[in-house]
Amino acid sequence: MSDRRGRHSAGLLLFRRTGDGAVGVEVLLGHMGGPFWARRDAGAWTVPKGEYEPDEPAWEAARREFREELGVEPPEGEAVPLGEIRQKNGKIVTVWAVEGDLDPAAIAPGTFLMEWPPRSGRTQEFPELDRVAWLGLDRAREVIVTAQAAFLDRLAEHSL
Repeated sequence: MSDRRGRHSAGLLLFRRTGDGAVGVEVLLGHMGGPFWARRDAGAWTVPKGEYEPDEPAWEAARREFREELGVEPPEGEAVPLGEIRQKNGKIVTVWAVEGDLDPAAIAPGTFLMEWPPRSGRTQEFPELDRVAWLGLDRAREVIVTAQAAFLDRLAEHSL
């Protein structure tokens, strides 16, 4: 599954314990920014992550992308490897879970430029993630990018 010819992303799934077992676990997810995702909920939430080049170690990319996407330093702590998945668009995503806490109001998201409206010739800037939130695992499964739900399942197995 580690085909280096395709696009690869790496990310950190921050989690915190609010009770016992997997039921007492919340994860920090980001809602994708930009006009395409503005009115969507299901499938519009993601692990903070981003693409990296083959010569960059995935772990370093995951920490860099956390910083770039949220504008805060990634937490220190044990990194639990959650493996990789292949999304519908073919991108391979590798994620680690790290226990920690973060105030969603403290984020300062990175931005990207895109032509908007389409074919207008005008370029606008949008946040990579327009908001982040702590979600219980059940709610997170309802809104996360479909393939990334496997990371929630793997985290739940680890958290029991």
